Amino acid sequence: MRISVSVAASDVQVQQDFIPLEVFPDMSLEAVKGFIQDEINVPATAQHFLHNGQPVANTAQTLTALGISDGDVLSLVIRTQPTQSQQRPQNARPNAQRRPGPGSNALPDAETLRLQILNDAGLMADVQNRDPELAHATGDAERFKRIFDNRQQQHVESQKEKEQMMALLDSDPFNADAQAKIEEIIRQERVMENMKKALEDNPESFGRVIMLYIDVTVNNTPIKAFVDSGAQTTIMSPEAAERCGIMRLIDRRYGGIARGVGTAKILGRVHSADIQIGQFNLASSFTVMEGKGVDLLLGLDMLKRHQMCIDLKDNVLRIQTDTIPFLSENETPKDFEAAMDDEATVKGPGGTEIGATSGTVKPTAGPSSSAPTQPSTGSGSRIQTHPQGSAGNVLSQQRPAQQPAPQAQQSAAPGVSEQSIAQVTELGFSRQEAITALQQAQGNVELAISLLL
Repeated sequence: MRISVSVAASDVQVQQDFIPLEVFPDMSLEAVKGFIQDEINVPATAQHFLHNGQPVANTAQTLTALGISDGDVLSLVIRTQPTQSQQRPQNARPNAQRRPGPGSNALPDAETLRLQILNDAGLMADVQNRDPELAHATGDAERFKRIFDNRQQQHVESQKEKEQMMALLDSDPFNADAQAKIEEIIRQERVMENMKKALEDNPESFGRVIMLYIDVTVNNTPIKAFVDSGAQTTIMSPEAAERCGIMRLIDRRYGGIARGVGTAKILGRVHSADIQIGQFNLASSFTVMEGKGVDLLLGLDMLKRHQMCIDLKDNVLRIQTDTIPFLSENETPKDFEAAMDDEATVKGPGGTEIGATSGTVKPTAGPSSSAPTQPSTGSGSRIQTHPQGSAGNVLSQQRPAQQPAPQAQQSAAPGVSEQSIAQVTELGFSRQEAITALQQAQGNVELAISLLL
């Protein structure tokens, strides 16, 4: 079968960073190391593999046993030099004055992160995509710190609640309340993941669609008509009927209550009135109804009767040989848009606000004019942000320049398991590098490895 090896990170220069190989399924990964050594002259002991984002611990197993199949791509990390922790003992005393304080393993403080974003245009663009609210606050130190601290606090509370639920479930696996709460937490995480995926892969689905309006004339009175093929009948508001002078023609025997999404009062029906659409003068009937929010709603009865065609490609309404262009956004009535601006919102990824009814992302205030725009420094820094209340936080992807005291390296920090540390150190990173990265990644092994790479 055919597999490929991609060099994800290396501390030495290699001849090629993508290696296609022909191998047998029952061949061990250790044997594959020999092939790679022949190709790029890197010793087998310096080769560390990842498959599907997970480190491969036992290279003595066969490719089949490791779940590697035809067409798979393995990531290769090459570490030929001793890690920083191995070099530390002989250099510990000269570097003592550069050791950080007790809180050096913590996440970067808000002001440091803010200045880092402002000084790196590439990083600013990344933050704007992932967390617009945080990016817009970079010009205001106090607001940025408030948002940054709020993100961290929400994450801590979320993790604490999850740990409490898991502890309750461990103590009583058959506790129905605990199971229900954990199920809800998992469901909410899946919802946020799904929303985040949609924002990244299909952001246009969160944009506001401009409604279809055309200019018409009813009884010599110009009106902007809302074209709605989902409405059974053509509807006019009492205010528009008054302006057109047809209120006196309402047959109130057709009055009543319309029920659907809510209720609306029907005043009655105007059986016949002239309406001019494009070059055609057409006969129409109107149901006069309160509470629709539009002057005139051109329903399916008129569309079918006169064989109108809604052409979204050319953005026109076709009536026989005539075409009536739909109005642009600045020409449409603002009452409907104003109502949508007042709709309830739900929290989305990265601090975004999404309309509960329309599903559109609400615009946020732009960044302060005092925020400078500077060219990218090429520092290679990146930032990862996560939804509010989700298992994530704002992380810096720079490695710490200093190491803490030796005794601190021997014990894992709270929330970091020995198993996670082992998975990272198997790739050749030092224990302290693994702990620091796992703290920044909130225990996520894949993210920690990505930060180190």
